[in-house]
Order: sequence, then C-alpha cells, then structure tokens
Amino acid sequence: MKQCIGLFLLACLPLALAACTNSSTQQSADGKPTVAYVTNGIASFWVIAEKGAHAAGREHGANVEVRMPPKGISDQKRMVQELLAAGVDGIAISPIDPENQGDLFREIRERTKLITHDSDAPDSGRLCYIGMDNYQAGRMCGKLVKEALPDGGSVMLFVGRLGQLNARLRRQGVIDELLDRPHDNTRYDEPGSELKGEKYVILDTRTDGFDFAKAKSQAQDAIARYPDLGCMVGLFAYNPPACLEAVREADKVGKIQLVAFDEQDETLQGIVDGAIYGSIVQNPYQYGYESVRILTALAKGDESVLPEGGFLDIPAREIRKENVGGFWDELKRLTQPAEATAAAQ
Repeated sequence: MKQCIGLFLLACLPLALAACTNSSTQQSADGKPTVAYVTNGIASFWVIAEKGAHAAGREHGANVEVRMPPKGISDQKRMVQELLAAGVDGIAISPIDPENQGDLFREIRERTKLITHDSDAPDSGRLCYIGMDNYQAGRMCGKLVKEALPDGGSVMLFVGRLGQLNARLRRQGVIDELLDRPHDNTRYDEPGSELKGEKYVILDTRTDGFDFAKAKSQAQDAIARYPDLGCMVGLFAYNPPACLEAVREADKVGKIQLVAFDEQDETLQGIVDGAIYGSIVQNPYQYGYESVRILTALAKGDESVLPEGGFLDIPAREIRKENVGGFWDELKRLTQPAEATAAAQ
C-alpha cells in the first residue's frame, strides 16, 4: 500500500511542478523576457500608455503584461503579487499610496526589477522614475488658469485622490502659481479651507476616489454652492470631461472657465469647441514605451539604459485652441491599431 502511495505521489510531482511554473514557462518559451506595466486605475489615459507599452514590447523583444486595478490599492497589490508569482522579469508601477506601500515595493525589489512611472515613490528603492515633473506641470496649469481668468476670481480643484504623489505635487503647483509663491515642491497645503491670494481664491480641492459618477456630482455641487465660481481645474484625465458635462448642464459654458490635465478625447474636443481653455498634457504613450524599453534592457543585463539621477523626464506640454488639432492628429497616429500602423508603413 505504501509503495502504491509513493508511486502515485511520484507520478503527480511533475504535474504539480508544471502547475506551479506554467505561467512563467509559457511566457518565456519564446526566449523573450516578460515585463509588466501596472497602472493606478482604469482611464483612457492608461489605454494610451498601454499602446506605448506594447509597441516597445514588439520593437525591443519582450512580452508585455498590462494590469489596470479597478478598485485601488488592494487590487493593485493583488495584481502585482500575481505577476510576481508568474515570474515576470520586471515591473513598472504607478504607485497609488507610496507612503503606505513600502512592503509591496520591498516584495517587488526582492523578486524582480522595480521602476515607477507617472507617479513616483522616491523612497521605494526603485531603479528609476519615468514621467514628468508634476509640480512644474501644476505651475504650468496655474498659468493657464491665469490666462483663462486674467482678472482673477475663485477656483475649485478636482482630482481622484491625494494619496498619490503626482496628485499632491500637481495640485500644489497650481496653488503656488495662483498665489504667486516661490518654487517649493516640498510645500503642502492641506485641503478643506480657502487659500487666498491677491487675485485668486482657491476654494477647495474635491476628491472622488476614481469614481466617475462622483467626479461629476462633485462638479455639480461646486457649481450650485458657488454662484460666482470662476474656474474649475481637473487634475486627472477624467475630471475635465466630468466638469464640462456639469457646466453644460448648468448652461454656464463660457461663464465658468475650465482648465484641464491630460488628453482625453472629450477634453480635446472641448478645447476645439472653446468650452475648455486649455490642458496640460503628459505623454502616456511614452510612459508606457519607455517603461517597457528600460525593463526589457534591464532583464537582458543592460543597466546603461537607466537615466542619470534616476529620473527620465518626459516634459509636459501646453495645449490650447491654436495647437490642439496638430496634437490630436499626432495622438491618433500613435494610438491606432498596430496592424494599421504596419499597413501605413
């Protein structure tokens, strides 16, 4: 009987081992490294970044896994741990709450290569950060507000959450620019009270936790609560379209100025129509592309790809009515299906 049990266990052992290693074995069967691109949520912004990530995978010889957590930090942790269990050769992550994700960063570092993108976590031990200077981009956004509202007025800020470093820096840059403060990316004004300058008043910052319906209701509430509201600023990609919907429904297009971040189609169309003054755009396509390019090289043992100082700066750009058409055409070209791109070539 014992002999039969022993033979049975020996017979099952290869199957068990295969089950444990199946995912990573399948991913590396073609000899290519497998790298992962992990976002901080689901948004059109990340769809653009995904295009860039897959383009880099094709060009530099890597399998690419993209993960977009729908429910915040717990989903992001689960997805990362699944990727680590599968044996990925590197992870690029946009941290949701860097101050409270130290254990996750440590787990990634111990098992694979770690870089950050879009939003940084400087104390995570990451090999590099890929993105823009979010504080400087916030100040650029503040300058757009000044252009849209040259005589001054009241301003409300809208953002998904303030736990992310990019959101905090972006918001602070807008505030410091409107209050004519000197450059200081370590400053932080807690939300919940008015901030007054010579010409501008920042009424508050409304957060929505990546809940798109709440983003719109927050905008509606601000319009109803502040009859003299001068400008609404959306700091995440989906915030400006939500604000625009609320302004249109209140019949206040042109009466309330809108200033945006990012390049969602509704935002760009709003700029074309004159309903949104302008937007500070990132380059999510390059975020995805560069993340995969660098991780792929690292997986192959090439550390020369790491940027000096650990920061690959992909500068923000200002989009207004006069240049929105050319920018939108460029964006469409970059994000068309791969087969269409190949046909065009």
